Amino acid sequence: MTNAQSRVSSRFPPPLDKLLAGGAGGGRGNVLLAALVVLVLARNRLLGSDEGGAKTPKSTGLTPLPTPFLQKAQMEGYIPNPDGTRDLLVPHRGRISKVRIRPTKASTYAAHRAHFPLASSASGTVGVNADFIRQLRALLRIIIPRWNSKEAGMVALHSAFLVLRTVLSLIVARLDGKIVRDLVSANGKGFLQGLAYWFLLAIPSTYTNAMIRFLQSKLSLAFRTRLTRYVDDLYLSPNSPNYYKLLNLGVVGPPAKTRPDEAGGAAEVGGGGADQFITSDLASFCDTLSSLYSNVSKPLLDLIIFNVQLASSLGTKGVVGLFANYFVTAYILKSLSPAFGKLSAVQARLEGEFRAAHARLIANSEEVAFYNGSGREYGILRGAYLRLIKHCNAIFKIRIAYSMTEDFVIKYAWSAAGYCLISIPVLLNPKIRAKAQALAHAQKASADGVDAEGMDEKDVGAVAERTEDYIANRRLLLALADAGGRLLYSFKEISELAGYTSRVYSLISTLHALDTNSYPAVERPSDISENDDSWYQMTTVRGRVNANAGHIKIQDVPVVAPPGGLAAQRGGEELIRALSLEVKKGEHVLITGSNGVGKTGVARILARLWPAWKGSLDVPESIMFMPQRPYLSIGSLRDQVIYPHAYPQMAAAGKTDDDLLEILERVHLAYLPSREGGWDTIKEWKDVLSGGEKQRINMARMLYHVPSFAVLDECTSAVSTDVEGLMYEAAKDLGITLITISHRLTLAKYHARLLRLTDDGDFELQTIGGAEQRMSVDAEIAAIEEKLAKVDGWKKRLEEVRGELGV
Repeated sequence: MTNAQSRVSSRFPPPLDKLLAGGAGGGRGNVLLAALVVLVLARNRLLGSDEGGAKTPKSTGLTPLPTPFLQKAQMEGYIPNPDGTRDLLVPHRGRISKVRIRPTKASTYAAHRAHFPLASSASGTVGVNADFIRQLRALLRIIIPRWNSKEAGMVALHSAFLVLRTVLSLIVARLDGKIVRDLVSANGKGFLQGLAYWFLLAIPSTYTNAMIRFLQSKLSLAFRTRLTRYVDDLYLSPNSPNYYKLLNLGVVGPPAKTRPDEAGGAAEVGGGGADQFITSDLASFCDTLSSLYSNVSKPLLDLIIFNVQLASSLGTKGVVGLFANYFVTAYILKSLSPAFGKLSAVQARLEGEFRAAHARLIANSEEVAFYNGSGREYGILRGAYLRLIKHCNAIFKIRIAYSMTEDFVIKYAWSAAGYCLISIPVLLNPKIRAKAQALAHAQKASADGVDAEGMDEKDVGAVAERTEDYIANRRLLLALADAGGRLLYSFKEISELAGYTSRVYSLISTLHALDTNSYPAVERPSDISENDDSWYQMTTVRGRVNANAGHIKIQDVPVVAPPGGLAAQRGGEELIRALSLEVKKGEHVLITGSNGVGKTGVARILARLWPAWKGSLDVPESIMFMPQRPYLSIGSLRDQVIYPHAYPQMAAAGKTDDDLLEILERVHLAYLPSREGGWDTIKEWKDVLSGGEKQRINMARMLYHVPSFAVLDECTSAVSTDVEGLMYEAAKDLGITLITISHRLTLAKYHARLLRLTDDGDFELQTIGGAEQRMSVDAEIAAIEEKLAKVDGWKKRLEEVRGELGV
C-alpha cells in the first residue's frame, strides 16, 4: 500500500477501515452480519402467522382435503368457543386454516372512552395542531394496544431495518469514494477489490429495501385490522344497535350556524356516511400512517448520522451551514404550504357522497325503473361527481405553485448548498488552495508536453485523497438532500394524515357516545316554553326499561319519533301522548290505525330502538320482530330460514334440514330447496324470491326460533289471506303470543284484543268480540246510516247546482 493510500485509510472509522482495507471478516463486520441474520429470523417469527395467531398451513407435501370436508367447513363458517372467541374456518390451498377471533373486551372500551369525547363538527379546524396530536394519540392506543403486541414488534422490526439501511448507505458512500480513489491512483487491485465489496453490499442493501417496503405494507394491514375489529365490535355491539342509532336517531348534527358544505366529521357519521368512514377513510388513515412513519423516521435518522459523518470533513462552518439550510427551507415551505388536511377531509366527504349516490340507486333500482327516473338520477349522480372533480381540480391548481417552490428549494437550492459546503475544506484553507492550484498548473503543463516538476507520488496521493473525500462527501450530501427532501415532503403527508385522523376519530367517538347513550345537549328554541314537556331530546330520556320481564307492559310511555338532522333543535315528534298496554302470554293483540299515527313506532318502542322518554317499559327476553320488508342476508337458502343464527348455532340447537323443510311446508315454501338447487345454494335472494315468498321466509324464521312473543308489522301484506291464516294458526299452535300491526281487520279473528290508534295522538283498547267492540261497531254503523240518510238531499242539491250552471 502506498503512503497516500495509508493516509486515506486511516481517515475512516475503524469498521469502515476494516471493510475497505480488506478486513470485512473482522469482528465488527461479523457483528453487522449477525445483526442482519437476527433481523431475518425475527421477521420469519413475527410474520410467519396470520392475524389472530393461527399459522397458515403449508401446502407443500400435504394432501388436500376432500371436497366434502371443504364444503362442510364453508357451510359451518366458524367454531364457537366457550370463552366467547370464534375460530374462523378459512379454506387455504386445499386445507382449512383456523383463525381465532377475539372480541374486544368491554373493559377496553371503558378504558378508551375518556380519550374519545364527542365533539361537534365545527369545534375546531382540521390541521396539524393540538387536536390532531390528541386524536392521533387516542387512535394509537387502539392500533398499538401494548408494548409487547404484534404491531409493536413490527414497528421495532421496521425501525431496525431503517437503521440498517442508513448504516449501509454510509458504507456505500465510503466505498464509492474508495473505488474512485483507487481509479485515480491507478490501483487496479484496490479497484477490483472495491467492486467485489460493491456487489457484496448489494445483497443486504436490496434485501433491506425490499423488507422496508414489505413491512410498511404489513404495518398498514395490521393497523387496519386492529381498527376494523375495534370499530366493528362497537358498530355491531350485541348490547346496543349502534348501527341503527347512527342512521336513525340523529345523534350528531351540525351546529345551527354551520353551512351544509362545511358539515363533516361527526355530523356526517350521523348522516349516513358511516360506510365511507369504515371502508375508505380507515384504510387511507392506516396507509398514510404507516408510510409516514417510514418517510419521517428514516430521513431523521439519515440527517443525524450523515451530519455526524460530514462534520469531521466539513468542520464547524459546514455544520452551521447545514442547519441554517434546514431551518430556512423548512420555514419557506411551511409558510407556503396550503391546508392539505382540510382539503383531504373535504375530498373524502365528497367521495363518500358520490359513493352514497350510487349505492342509493343500486338499492332502489327497481323503483327508479318503474318511475322511469333515470334522467333524474343521472342529474343527481352527475352533480355529485362534478362537485368532487371541481374540488380535485382546485387542489391540483393549488399544488402547482407549491410543487414549483418545493422542487426549487429541495432539488436545486439544496444541491447548490451542498456544493458550497463541499467547497469549504478546500476554498477556505489557503494552504490546500495554493497546493491545489500548483497541482493544477503542473497537470496542465504535463498535458501540454512540458516536463512538470514537483508532481511526485505524494502529490498524486493528495489528489486521490481529495477526490475520494469529494466523492464520499458528495454522495453523503446527496443522500442528505434526499433525506431532507423527503422530510419536507412529509409535511404535506402529515397534513393529509390530520384530515384522515379527524374523520376516523369522529367515527369512533360517535360510536362510543352511542354505546353509552351519551348525546350532545341541544339548546331549547326560544319559541318553546320551559314548561312545555312535549319538547323531546335524547338528553331528556327518563323512562324505566326492564328487558327481562315475562310479559309486555307499556305504562304511560309516549311514542315519539326521535329528533334528527338539521331539525333536531325542534325536538322529536310526538305520535302518541301516553300509551299504556299490557300483554300477557297467550293474549294476542291487533294494532290498527291510519297511516302516520305511530303503529310501527309501538314496535320500535318494544324493540328499544326508540327510547322510552317517560313511564315504564317491561319486555321479555324472548321476543322477535317481523318487519314489513324482510331482510335477506348473504348466504345459503338455509341461512335465510335460520337468520340471525348461523349453522353452528343451528347444529347446537339440534335442528336438521328436515326440520327446516317441515317449517317451509307450514308456510307453503316446501318447493324452494328443490327449485333453487338445495339448502347450500348461495344466491342474491332479494332478487330471486318474490315479495310473497320473502314474507313467508320471514314467517318461517319465526317458526324456527319459536319466541314467546312476536311482533308482526304488516309482514303478511303480500301473502294471500288463506296462506296468511294458516301461518297465524301455526304460530299460535307453537305457543307464540302475537302482536300484529296491520290494516287488515280480517286478522281480528286470530287475536283477542284490538288496539286502535287515533289521529289525535290517543288510543282505544278493546276486547275483540266484547261489548266495547260491539259498541264501537254500532257507533260506526250509526254514523254511516246517518250519512246515507242525507244522500237524497245531496242528490237534490246536485241537480239544483247543475241547473244553475246550465249543465
